[in-house]
Amino acid sequence: MSRRLVVLDVVGLTPRLLAHMPRLRAVADAGFAAELGTVLPAVTCSAQSTFLTGELPAGHGVVGNGWYFRDLGEVLLWRQHNALVGGEKVWQAARRVEPGYRVANVCWWYAMGADVDWTVTPRPVYHADGRKEPDCWTDPPRLRDTLTDALGTFPLFSYWGPGAGLPSSAWISRAAQRILADHAPDLT
Repeated sequence: MSRRLVVLDVVGLTPRLLAHMPRLRAVADAGFAAELGTVLPAVTCSAQSTFLTGELPAGHGVVGNGWYFRDLGEVLLWRQHNALVGGEKVWQAARRVEPGYRVANVCWWYAMGADVDWTVTPRPVYHADGRKEPDCWTDPPRLRDTLTDALGTFPLFSYWGPGAGLPSSAWISRAAQRILADHAPDLT
């Protein structure tokens, strides 16, 4: 049995700022904290892909939050499928050493289609009339109902942009706690 590892991706957190966050500091003190170098551009998709593969954008291919699709002549932002990220993922390397290593990906980007055991990622419902409703995508699919029944609808509009705030962080934390309690993954 491996030791469980929970990775918290707190965008913009520095050691100096961590000193002013007593609850998060307590988590770090009970486990460990490590300062990570970043990549440029230091945007969500590039930074997370570098963290998950150990490769720079030249290796994993994620150089920003958007992709230029030549056949469409357009940049499409915030694509979500894991197949867009090249390179070996950290959980794939762990499974070579420990077959059966169980992984939960909770709200990291490029989660859809990842070869993990549990996935939760923001995914709005787009209606034909242009409306966008908050929701999430999960694998296995029944996990969505389990989480939304217990926690309510994912608060998408507090997840990013000008309305970003604590409701989405609280939902993500509670979802991770539930997955940890119900499934005990090795890496979350």
